[in-house]
Amino acid sequence: MKRVILYGIVLLLCGCDLIEYHPYDVRLHGETGVNAKNIARIEEICEGKDTLRFVLMGDSQRWYDETEDFVNALNKRNDVDFVIHGGDISDFGLTKEFMWVRDIMGKLKVPYVALLGNHDILGNGMDVFLKVYGDENFSFRAGNTKFVCMNTNALEFDYSHPVPDFTFMYNELQDTVGCSRTVPVMHVQPFNVEFNNNVAHGFHLLLQEFPGVEFCLHAHSHSLLHKELFDDGIPYIGCAAMKDKNYLLFTLTPGGYEYEVVYY
Repeated sequence: MKRVILYGIVLLLCGCDLIEYHPYDVRLHGETGVNAKNIARIEEICEGKDTLRFVLMGDSQRWYDETEDFVNALNKRNDVDFVIHGGDISDFGLTKEFMWVRDIMGKLKVPYVALLGNHDILGNGMDVFLKVYGDENFSFRAGNTKFVCMNTNALEFDYSHPVPDFTFMYNELQDTVGCSRTVPVMHVQPFNVEFNNNVAHGFHLLLQEFPGVEFCLHAHSHSLLHKELFDDGIPYIGCAAMKDKNYLLFTLTPGGYEYEVVYY
């Protein structure tokens, strides 16, 4: 009898990987702190560069095959410095969704960072994002360009959380010495229903205080967009979702910028 009980315990312990946790359980395995690690790589790769090439993509959500195709297509290039995932990594905020996309994007040969999307906040998704990727607001430098990445998913927080976080933005504004250009990046653009449009104009006015803002980037709309939301010459440029199998390729030079839609 003792042998039977012992055998059963051994089987239980060996089969622990078969246990299915609740889909919103925040237990995870694999890499964490992805953004901080990749920011260090980006800043090292781009140090001293006055010309940058980067990719904006987003809204991977349930389109895992298309995201994997994106990674395979980009890995065939040798002219891209880094990638920005504009948010909505997940569809329902499930832990497994974050891990699936993290593992797919982790196969990129170049470093990438990911923003928080409105779908990423569902359930316990915010907790998973903070563990896998890091802070909801962050910045990094690539050469003399400062990228300011912000949580703009105000509706998901029911206005109980500073979204957008003006204190973060103001503090980043104090840290622009040596930067001649700034690229603001967000998931949700102003005047979208998810944005706190009570502060849309103030948000944009503060962004204008940063050096060399020529355009702003976003995802969320699942379509290619280029629109001057404030009629001041600064366009908000949005990428499509991964289901459309394209991404935006930006080239920044001392004289300006250009971008193209690349299909794969």
